[in-house]
Amino acid sequence: MFEQVLDAVRAHDRIIIHRHFRPDGDAIGSQTGLKYLIKANFPDKEVYSVGDDPARYGFIEGSAVDAVSDDMYADALAVILDCGGASLISDTRYSLAKTTVRLDHHLFTGQIADIEVISPEYESCCGMVTALAMEAGFTLDKTAAKALFTGMVTDSGRFRYDTTSTDTFMRAAYLMQAGFSTDEIYLPLYEEELGRVQLRAYFIGKIKLTEHNVAYIYTDRAEMMQLGADDFTVSRGMANVMSDIKGVSIWVNFTETDAGVLCELRSSLHNINPVAVKYGGGGHAKASGATVADRETAMRMLNDLDKMSNGAEI
Repeated sequence: MFEQVLDAVRAHDRIIIHRHFRPDGDAIGSQTGLKYLIKANFPDKEVYSVGDDPARYGFIEGSAVDAVSDDMYADALAVILDCGGASLISDTRYSLAKTTVRLDHHLFTGQIADIEVISPEYESCCGMVTALAMEAGFTLDKTAAKALFTGMVTDSGRFRYDTTSTDTFMRAAYLMQAGFSTDEIYLPLYEEELGRVQLRAYFIGKIKLTEHNVAYIYTDRAEMMQLGADDFTVSRGMANVMSDIKGVSIWVNFTETDAGVLCELRSSLHNINPVAVKYGGGGHAKASGATVADRETAMRMLNDLDKMSNGAEI
C-alpha cells in the first residue's frame, strides 16, 4: 500500500514533514512519529518538521518544530500528514518541494500531492504511519512509538469510535513493543488545569436542543471576549461536552471568530460530513467542521442537522 511513499523517502536526502494548523494529537503524533521513524531507519537523511506551535500537545517528546529556510525545499521531499484539504496545511511552502507526498485518513476531496495514500478506513493518520512502518519492517524508535500511540488514542476517542478495528489494536500492540508505559501518555494527555474544568462546566450549562434533539452551543464574539479563551479551546475543545447525552446523536458547537463562525459537527450515529461539505467544510463521517460567514448561515446548518436527526437525507 505504501510502496510509492517508501520509494520517495528512499530517493530524497532531505525530508520536510507538514501537518494541519491548530494541530490535534493525531497531527502532532503522526508528524513526530514519522520524523523519528525516518531518522532511526535512515540515519543519513535530514528530517525536519514544520508548522505552527504544538500547543497543548507539546508534551509529546520531539514535537518541537524546526527552522527550515525556503531554499531547503529545492531538492526535498515534502510529506503532508492528516490534511483533508490544501487550505488546512500549516506552512504552504510544501509547494516548493521537488516531490510531495500525502498520507491522510479523511474523506477525499481533491488531490494535493504528487503521491497520495488516502484511506478513511484508518482510525487515525498515526495508524497509517504505523502501518507504513510495519509494512516496511522498520526498526521501532521509542520516541516515534509514543507519539504515534498518542495520536491513535486521541483520534479514536480512546479506542471508542467506530473506525476502531482489530487492525487498530494490532497496530497499538506493535507500538507498545517499544517499551513505554501508557502512563507516560495518558497523564499529560488528560490532566487539566482547574480553569479548564470550570470552563467545560460553563459550556455544559449552555447546551440547547433543537426540536429533534440536536444539541448545540452558540458563542458570540462578545461572550468570547468576556471568556478570554482562544478560538480553538472554545470551538473544538468544547464540542464534546455534548457527547454521551441520552437521546442525542448529533451535536454542533458554533463559535464566532474574526474568520467567521467555526462549526464543529459531531455524531454518534449519522454521517454528518455531507452537511459540513454543503457549507464549505469537510472531515470525517462523524466528526467534521466548517467555517461559515455569519450566525444566520450557522442556523441554516443547524436546521439541516435537525432534519437529518429526524430522518431526512441531506
